[in-house]
Amino acid sequence: MFELHGGAFMKFKVVLEYDPDDQCWVTYVPALDNISTWGQTKEEALRNTEEAIIGYLEAARKTGQPLPVCKPIEIAEVVVAG
Repeated sequence: MFELHGGAFMKFKVVLEYDPDDQCWVTYVPALDNISTWGQTKEEALRNTEEAIIGYLEAARKTGQPLPVCKPIEIAEVVVAG
C-alpha cells in the first residue's frame, strides 16, 4: 500500500462525467497523465479512482519518478451557439 511520510496526504482534482453510451461514470485525473477509470455509480468510480491513483503513485515511487505536484486547475464551461 502506498503511504506518504508522516501521515501526510495528497489531494487530486478528479473529472467525473457520465457516459450515456456505456451507462457508467468515467473519471480522469489531470495531474496524473489523465489516468482514467470508471464505475457503475459515482461512488464506485471514485473508489476505483482512488485505487488507480495509489497504483500510479506506487509505480512512480518504484521507478524513481518524482511524485506529482498538484497544480490548481479550474474547469470552465463554454457555450457555443450553433
